[in-house]
Amino acid sequence: MSELINNREYRQEKLKEVIRELHEGKTVEEVKAKFAQVIQGVTAKEISEMEVQLVKEGLPIEEIQNLCNVHAEVFKGSIEEIHHPEEVPGHPVYTMRQENKAIEDYIEGTMKPNLGRFEDDDSKENILALIADVNLLWDIDKHYSRKENLIFPYLEKYGITSPPKVMWGVDDEIRAMIKAVKLSLTSYKGNKEEVLKKAETALNEIKEMIFKEESILFSMCLDTLTEDEWINIYNESDEIGYAIIAPEEKWHRARLDVEEKVKEETEGTNVDKGYIKFETGILSTKEINHIFNTIPGDMTFVDKDNIVKYFSQGKERIFARTKAVIGRTVENCHPPASVNVVEKIVNSFKSGEKDSESFWIKMGDKFVMISYYAVRDENGEFLGTLEFSQDIAPIQAITGEKRLLSEE
Repeated sequence: MSELINNREYRQEKLKEVIRELHEGKTVEEVKAKFAQVIQGVTAKEISEMEVQLVKEGLPIEEIQNLCNVHAEVFKGSIEEIHHPEEVPGHPVYTMRQENKAIEDYIEGTMKPNLGRFEDDDSKENILALIADVNLLWDIDKHYSRKENLIFPYLEKYGITSPPKVMWGVDDEIRAMIKAVKLSLTSYKGNKEEVLKKAETALNEIKEMIFKEESILFSMCLDTLTEDEWINIYNESDEIGYAIIAPEEKWHRARLDVEEKVKEETEGTNVDKGYIKFETGILSTKEINHIFNTIPGDMTFVDKDNIVKYFSQGKERIFARTKAVIGRTVENCHPPASVNVVEKIVNSFKSGEKDSESFWIKMGDKFVMISYYAVRDENGEFLGTLEFSQDIAPIQAITGEKRLLSEE
């Protein structure tokens, strides 16, 4: 393991050297030749970590942005795709890939031939054809806007801040280039070579951005975001719109009908009658709901089949949950990086090896304890897992004794 870590650190340093030497004026070919033997199997995650480290060391975002195209060219062909869930039609990343393909097809199949006709003959007809092309190409703004306003906030939540800032900056440059091409065409004064150069530069930048999304961004997102977060992105995408094409179909997510599942499991009981008889009393379903929501902490229950059945909705939740998670497997409640840990805990509960496990982490002013408990019946049969998270900072701060009523 130490060898792997050391190798990763060594490669990280070499990656930073690539960017620094480019910054100092060396050509792409010089850098590629020097580091061809060193940089093998570079992942998108390592590139992200490198950029974050460079920013921490004082390199301005603008400098990384200026080197972004050269950066991509250096790593083109050497970036391994990070393993991610298989995409299905309707998934936000699937749709973005389809848009990228449509944009590339439009550039190659329509815009470039029209630019060729304009180069041969800058007639009004050919100019108008190019203006129509640019107007349609501006649809790319919707693609970029969904990326920037729906996906980037989640990456930033997980501490991935540098790549979104760099990419957003390049997106804005592309927008400016497209506007400049349109202005040159609508106010055309015979400056054919200038128009062609502006158009070629814009199209090249768009294709470079497609490469960065396909080989770096999408892999990073699929490796980081939870299913709930993708659901939120999917639900809000229509409001912004799509580039050139619309989604092929809706995103059909596998989801169990939990109500039917509960009915089958509780057939013959009084669970559906508005109250429940416990061994130690009786509570209405309304009382149960509000009792759980009053407990100062987050509770989530996952049944024996790893299906999320319930989560509490207290006033001050620590971790976000949406109702879309109900009926899905436990993996969709956690970022991909922590799924293996959760699975190990649940398996240890099922096997009887453990009955509980806890973790504690700092989250700003909060000191959060996350505890997992095996829920078993009177015969010891495993029924599911209860996750309970609580900010214990106020408890840790308690000193002495309190015997008097608090003054209002």
